Amino acid sequence: MSTIKVYFLGTGTSQGIPVIGSNHSVCLSKDAKDKRLRVSVWIHSEDFSIVIDCGPDFRQQMLTSNCNYIDALLFTHEHADHTAGLDDIRPFYFKQGPIPVYAHKRVLENLEKRFDYIFINENKYPGAPSVTQIEVKENEGFKVNNQWIEPINASHGNLQVFGYQIEGFVYLTDVKTVAIDEINKIKNCKVLVINCLREEPHHSHFNLEEALDFISLVQPNRTYLTHISHLFGFHEEIQKKLPKNVFVAYDNLEILI
Repeated sequence: MSTIKVYFLGTGTSQGIPVIGSNHSVCLSKDAKDKRLRVSVWIHSEDFSIVIDCGPDFRQQMLTSNCNYIDALLFTHEHADHTAGLDDIRPFYFKQGPIPVYAHKRVLENLEKRFDYIFINENKYPGAPSVTQIEVKENEGFKVNNQWIEPINASHGNLQVFGYQIEGFVYLTDVKTVAIDEINKIKNCKVLVINCLREEPHHSHFNLEEALDFISLVQPNRTYLTHISHLFGFHEEIQKKLPKNVFVAYDNLEILI
C-alpha cells in the first residue's frame, strides 16, 4: 500500500480569509496561515487522486497544489462554497474525458440545475466539460481505482451532508450533529479532519467546544481543524488553546497517512 498524502487546498469558510472589505485584525494579518481559501482537500497516492469539494477557489487551488489529474470529485453537499468551481474542471476533462462526480442524489440534482450546460448530452457547447454521475448512498461504500471509500452521514443544521473515510483518514466539514452509529464507524481513526468555525456557538457548524467534545468521542490519533472563520482568531493564537494532537489546519499543509 503506497503512502496516502492529504493536501489542504483550503481551510476557510464561505467568505474565505481575508473577507472582502473587512478591517478585522485577522483579515489584515501578514501571517500566511491566516489566509484561507474555501474549504477543500486533495487526497492522493500512487494509485489514486481524489478531490473533496470544488469551491470558487478551485482553479487557484489546483495550480498552487500542482494537482494535474483527478480520478474522482467527491461532494459533501451543494452549498456554493463547496461546488461553485465546477466549471473549472474543464482542463481535466480536456485531458482525461468525463470526470467522475460522486454525491448524494439531492446534490447531483442541484448541480444539474445550476450547471445544466455540463450535464446535458444534446446540443452541447463544445467547450463545456462533461461528468459521470455516481450517486453516494448512506451506508454504501464505493471504490475509486480499487481504493475503498466509506461515506459518513452527518447534519449541517437541517441539511444532510456526507463526510468520507479513506484508509483511516476521515474528512468531515460543515457538520453540526453526527449520529452515534456514524461516530462508531470512525472511532480510533488515524486522522480526523473536522470543521471548527469559531468559539461562539453557530446554528449549523461546530464551535470549538463542540469540536473538542466530538474529538473526545472519536479518539483519533490526530485531528486537524478546518472551515475556520476570521472570528476564531489568529492561527498561532488558536493553536495555543488546543490539546495535544489537535492542530489548526492551514492552506497548503500536506500530511501523510
